Amino acid sequence: MPHHTPLIGTIVAGLVVAFIMGAIAHRLKLSPLVGYLIAGILVGPFTPGFVANTGLANELAEIGVILLMFGVGLHFSLRDLLSVKNIAVPGAIGQIAVATLMGIGLGHFMGWSVLGGLVFGLALSVASTVVLLRALQGADLVETRRGRIAVGWLIVEDLVMVLALVLLPALAGVMNSADGSGGAEALLAPLLSTLLKVAGFVALMLVVGRRIIPWVLHWVVHSGSRELFRLAVLAIALGVAFGAAIAFDVSFALGAFFAGMILGETPLSRRATEETLPLRDAFAVLFFVSVGMLFNPAIVVQQPLPLLVTVLIIVIGKSIAAFAIMRAFGHPGDTALTIAASLAQIGEFSFILASLGTTLGVLPAEARDLILAGAIVSIFLNPFIFSLIVRDHKEEEIEEEEAAEKARQVPLIGHVLLVGYGRVGKLIAARLAERKVHFVVMESDADRADEAEEDGLSVVRGSALDDRHLLAAGIRKARRMLIAVPEGFEGGAIHEHARHLNPELQVIARAHSDAEVAHLEKLGVRHVVMGERELAARMLSLCGAG
Repeated sequence: MPHHTPLIGTIVAGLVVAFIMGAIAHRLKLSPLVGYLIAGILVGPFTPGFVANTGLANELAEIGVILLMFGVGLHFSLRDLLSVKNIAVPGAIGQIAVATLMGIGLGHFMGWSVLGGLVFGLALSVASTVVLLRALQGADLVETRRGRIAVGWLIVEDLVMVLALVLLPALAGVMNSADGSGGAEALLAPLLSTLLKVAGFVALMLVVGRRIIPWVLHWVVHSGSRELFRLAVLAIALGVAFGAAIAFDVSFALGAFFAGMILGETPLSRRATEETLPLRDAFAVLFFVSVGMLFNPAIVVQQPLPLLVTVLIIVIGKSIAAFAIMRAFGHPGDTALTIAASLAQIGEFSFILASLGTTLGVLPAEARDLILAGAIVSIFLNPFIFSLIVRDHKEEEIEEEEAAEKARQVPLIGHVLLVGYGRVGKLIAARLAERKVHFVVMESDADRADEAEEDGLSVVRGSALDDRHLLAAGIRKARRMLIAVPEGFEGGAIHEHARHLNPELQVIARAHSDAEVAHLEKLGVRHVVMGERELAARMLSLCGAG
């Protein structure tokens, strides 16, 4: 049996080189996406050395697209969108229109078709979810008003791109028809046909899918098999996407998005996200690698002026449009600048549109290369732009948030800090409340923090690894800290941060293995609770009592 096959070689080369380049990018404080794209260039046909199989890479990328869109659907929050709809909806649509018009203008200058320029402009108009969220998280802005507007803005952009992915094949079919005759009727008929198919698929998912998918998952959960649950989630994502393409002739992306959106409405959405995250990440990396393989670096030398204009549209043109729209709607300058900086890059949807446009024959290869080059440059520049703009306003906002936090809370003296509001944290909180112990919950997950606040608890949103959040929770005057997060090694890092700020603090931590217990005890945690040991002790005590 041969030890090398094109499939294995493509997967291994893609993941290994992506890991190396992603690690280098992370070391340079850049988005790992830059590393993944460069990895694709290195294993692609336009650079010397090993060349991965482009056809197989594109098929693997299709799985990456399905899982990426499934993840977008899982995280789609209508509540978050509605909270900022008055600015996010008109702002995103206006900014998309401006960027698309600029892209069409460059396309006209380059001699491309109107549809090619339209696809090019749309690809330049939509920002990367991954890059945006990482930028907001790095600046601790996710839970602020600015962060919610940026995320809502991005949701609207994603929805517009989903619609574009649905309609683009129909438009391409008309534009690429042999005679091109028929005028408006020739264009209207396939568009109506596509919209009817999409409407049929959406209706089926809303009427049938909303009942069947939750029922299947609940049945699998009651089976007690974690492996079967993970398989069920992947089967739903891939099966719905493939079924949508076969039965309704709609894109994989739309099918996966709706599957994720419906699953995201169930109580099992968090577990589904956690169980499928490793596989989604792996195929997402292969998707970015496959995109990089399509990039011809010669475009930098052959088309330097169009590349410069492309980057200016992404970094300057979009940002000015977003800033002007924000100011026109009466938002302050710091909020407008944050949104402008957040959107000064392109990413996942841009690559999906570029790949689809090239496959349909409406987007020239040089336009695709300009999109990829613009993405690499803009993702490279974005952290510097974002930090430069946000830095001047960050300290003032932090002080305002901490003052508001202090105003909401009673004085914190001798209280207990509960880190984590998951399954164990909720049980601990309930018992502390019963005993009327004054405590503060620290939680970095937005949904869990919302749940704790709805339960009437005092909550500090943020990571316990951040000294600023610990100080906001009153770490210096706390009596005890209960670390309820499931990862023992993370608990050890939290212990070190907490004891640095309050050497007298008594810490009780949770562990899942002997290695975690040993690690925590080595760091000086005097009380470590290991679930398995406590279960065994309780069962033995019951046995003895019987």
